[in-house]
Amino acid sequence: MLGDMTVSMLEGDRGVLRKEFDKLFEWLADEPVPDVVNLPNSLLISLARPLREHVKRPICCTLQGEDLFLEGLVEPYRSKAIDLIRKQVPEVDHFIAVSEYYVPTMTRLLGIGSDRISVVPLGINLNGYERATKRDDVFRVGYFARISPEKGLHVLAEAYALFRRKTGDAPVRLEAAGYLSRAHESYLEDVKRSLTKAGVANDFTYHGAVDREGKLAFLRTLDVLSVPAPYDEPKGVFLLEAMASGVPVVQPRRGAFTEIVEKTGGGLLVAPDDPAALAGGLYALWNDRERARALGDRGFSGVRAHYSIKKSADKQLEVYESMARGATVGVAQPVTAANRARQG
Repeated sequence: MLGDMTVSMLEGDRGVLRKEFDKLFEWLADEPVPDVVNLPNSLLISLARPLREHVKRPICCTLQGEDLFLEGLVEPYRSKAIDLIRKQVPEVDHFIAVSEYYVPTMTRLLGIGSDRISVVPLGINLNGYERATKRDDVFRVGYFARISPEKGLHVLAEAYALFRRKTGDAPVRLEAAGYLSRAHESYLEDVKRSLTKAGVANDFTYHGAVDREGKLAFLRTLDVLSVPAPYDEPKGVFLLEAMASGVPVVQPRRGAFTEIVEKTGGGLLVAPDDPAALAGGLYALWNDRERARALGDRGFSGVRAHYSIKKSADKQLEVYESMARGATVGVAQPVTAANRARQG
């Protein structure tokens, strides 16, 4: 069903959805003509050609995680979807990637030349983010993301159990918050059972889904954050949020995690898919609080220097203005040597 819907969507006005395109253009007839049209992801690329023909303006497309969705489709829909996107890449004037890591990823997957991609890093609204404040001597390991296997809470739980063996009777906690769907309630129970089996169940608290104020308050209680996603995450907003609160991070060296940590200096990178390595990173910060504070300070400053919503918006506007003028848009930022090595 999902594969059928995806292929139908990518066939656009040349498929079963053609009447929906007619409705769109009827609506656009009474709207101001934009200077640039930005498609939020490449799964909507079938809009590129008809929109350009209708509004006669340049088309931009943001790339931000579609590879994960496409890889999850079963065959033959995966291959059909990728082929349909590849065929429509020439209809887009320029692409935007949300991280340096994502440029070679989408170049390979969709056949987009790197000279047609600009990097506009994600940014966060820094209003309300304050440095973490300690009110006791408990060392709190935090997780803030959707509660699901894709985000790696089970990996952190295993690493925490290993970390706990090294800390003796010292006061430590594992604190988690984030959205939990009904479909993943059993997953959270499995995580709790693993902590019970390791003898550290009493250390764990799940705070549920929180609003923005609750998120800011939660982050300020942490000593370190880790979301060890077992895939190559292209965004990593949760890292920016933690570091904006002065909380250092310990993350697997993969995806956008690497460039975020390296650019901000706000944490440690460890081997991916390795709970023992993750436990070692947590222990390093528990055992050296001055180092942890220094990393937190660097992250606090680094996010403000590189990942504010203003910096992101300014860069996005720069790309749009270049497209509207018909100028050559700045090409993708150079990929770090570490990223290039990972991409082969």
